[in-house]
Amino acid sequence: MLSGWKMPSQGVSQEELEAWKVQLSDVGEQYKGLLEDLLSRIAPSEAADSVYSDMRESFEAAAQSLMSNPNLLWQTQSRLMQDQWLLWQQGVRTMSGEQVTPLITPAKGDRRFKDEAWTQEPYYLAIMQQYLLFSQMVEELIEDLDGLDPTQKRNLAFYARQLVNAMSPTNFVATNPEVMRCTLETRGQNLVDGLTRLREDLANSAEGINVRMTDRSAFGVGDNIAVTPGAVVYENELIQLIQYTPTTEKTFKTPLLIVPPWINKYYILDLREDNSLVKWMVDQGHTVFLISWRNPGPEQRDITWADYMQMGPISAMEAIEQACGEKSVNLLSYCVGGTLTASTVAYLTSTRRGRKVKSVTYMATLQDFRDPGDIGVFLNERVVEGIENTLEMKGYLDGRSMAYTFNLLRENDLFWSFYINNYLKGETPAAFDLLYWNTDGTNLPAGTHAWYLRHMYLENRLVEPGGIELDEVKIDLRKISAPCYFVSTKEDHIAKWNSTYYGALLPKGPVTFVLGGSGHIAGIVNPPHKNKYGYWTNDALPETHDAWQEGSTFNEGSWWPHWQAWVTENGYADPDPEKMVPARQPGEGELNVIESAPGRYVKMTIPEVLGELPAS
Repeated sequence: MLSGWKMPSQGVSQEELEAWKVQLSDVGEQYKGLLEDLLSRIAPSEAADSVYSDMRESFEAAAQSLMSNPNLLWQTQSRLMQDQWLLWQQGVRTMSGEQVTPLITPAKGDRRFKDEAWTQEPYYLAIMQQYLLFSQMVEELIEDLDGLDPTQKRNLAFYARQLVNAMSPTNFVATNPEVMRCTLETRGQNLVDGLTRLREDLANSAEGINVRMTDRSAFGVGDNIAVTPGAVVYENELIQLIQYTPTTEKTFKTPLLIVPPWINKYYILDLREDNSLVKWMVDQGHTVFLISWRNPGPEQRDITWADYMQMGPISAMEAIEQACGEKSVNLLSYCVGGTLTASTVAYLTSTRRGRKVKSVTYMATLQDFRDPGDIGVFLNERVVEGIENTLEMKGYLDGRSMAYTFNLLRENDLFWSFYINNYLKGETPAAFDLLYWNTDGTNLPAGTHAWYLRHMYLENRLVEPGGIELDEVKIDLRKISAPCYFVSTKEDHIAKWNSTYYGALLPKGPVTFVLGGSGHIAGIVNPPHKNKYGYWTNDALPETHDAWQEGSTFNEGSWWPHWQAWVTENGYADPDPEKMVPARQPGEGELNVIESAPGRYVKMTIPEVLGELPAS
């Protein structure tokens, strides 16, 4: 008998059967509503249609390659038959009461099959092994295919992985032991609740399904996240500039300007007090300013990359001079904010204003886009053309579509696990601040995003001398003389370090490259008191990332103190650390306080921006 499995009609009363009937009727009604919701959303955008076409062509190319290789085709068919024979033999032995060793077990870190039923009960053990053997065969088959260029093979592997993971038995009611137990215990209420939540999530999605990852009611920007004290001292159509309240009596002379990405909101750097990079830097004695980007809508459709530069870092530096009287700053940037920052520093260098930047730090930043990773699957010529057409029509890219795309890069952790818990088990997501931030997305203006995808990802023009022109000025990263600090992370799947490293080879000024442990977020937001992950350093900058890693030294703990030593001991924060200046309070200079941090811009949600909800 399967774990938790008992037909409702076995040993139950008429009253219980009637309760089951009511629940099944509710499930049917919810399912009918779901189908109606899906039918109303069935027409994909041109961008999505381009992805589907590329997926179809990838599988067609794979089929042609397999058919042209009779030996590989025969080996694959033989392997399938052999696996089935071994599974049948194991099933017979198991049913006779014999303890057997599984033919295959989940990979380390695969949390889908953690329930005991997957290994203790023959039915589920057979299903799990059948699936894992098939997954393994698909992965190895793609690797063995001939006649596909590296890009085709990468795309094929990605699409195949998505389909194989979607077919996991954990994603279906009848083949997931946890879901079966839950369904029987609640008489199907989990399915009623799950379908209700699925329809709610669909209504708050642009394309695909933006699964609910956390209890959003548990958090409020400015209430229990993004709470480092400060004030907005400047704003324009695109940014609010926050100046943070000092916590030391004296501060370094040179202000620090943080340029975060605008694909997500800035407060990943100020999530809570114990892991806030912003608060930590304030506590180290820096006068910290931060750009809070606007969440754009159709009205901002024509804003360009050059506008982001002029209304972002350049306007912020001019405002900082008014606030502090300092003509130069240290820049600290993250992700696409770093790509913009590199463009800005190159532009200032070409217009003879390079001295406005004492130093520049790039966190998980792509400048050389030679290997964008799995996100490159969505960025071939056809798909980019589809995105451009969609942007031209709407004026913006809905941030919920972007979030869905990024979640597919880690589909089991960021999509299917929530799909199972929310929709099959009917559970309410737990309160988790990082996932709150992950679902608090931003739109992307048409004029900026289309240009960025084509010029950076598709054509990799930023690394070319004069390859990018901003406000009639051709820029060249090789002319940058400002000292640079690059920190990337070893497991980053968004800004892969084997690409970010080559950005560090471009500037002519002094460069320090550091490799942190973990991924795109955890490896950057890594406070020292947690003593996690570690980081690698190497004083040399050889021609390849592999050579750099071979000559690197591992260090325990966070890279933050290493950065602090770099910016202070080299005199970038203050030429004379013995002559620090009195702490600067927001509003003391020529700029008045507009409102308390975190300000209005960061609180605007996508539904509010698009008029789907009234502004809070």
